[in-house]
Amino acid sequence: MKKIISLVAFLVAYQFNAQSFDYQFDHQSIVVKDVNVSADFYGSILGLKETPHPDNPPTIRWFVVSGNSHVHLIQRDFVPFEKNKSMHLCLSTQDLDGVIAHLEANHITYWDWPGKKNAVTTRTDKVRQIYIQDPDGYWIEINTAEH
Repeated sequence: MKKIISLVAFLVAYQFNAQSFDYQFDHQSIVVKDVNVSADFYGSILGLKETPHPDNPPTIRWFVVSGNSHVHLIQRDFVPFEKNKSMHLCLSTQDLDGVIAHLEANHITYWDWPGKKNAVTTRTDKVRQIYIQDPDGYWIEINTAEH
């Protein structure tokens, strides 16, 4: 019985500690083949504002997603791998129709979750979502979730 009580006490303490860090999302780094090509996509197509890197290296560009949250593009050699849609960056907007019009005007294909081109998924919670790929093939979800 003492072992069960000790286990319960441990789990309660662990849950309390794990939830007390008050994390904020800071950034996601993406390794790219050509930082300038990728930067053009993240700036022109996604409409993210570039922010200066403190050291201004030629192979790194930073973009603001919201507040202090960023996407960091880092040009490096790396071993190619399959870019699976399940592993994606997700951006939320309340103007998905405007985003879709912008994508279409720039000849950018988008997909729904099952993989139909130029289609939108509506989840059971009524959030609408699409998926696009950046120049390196990374998947980006754009949805209407409210935060």
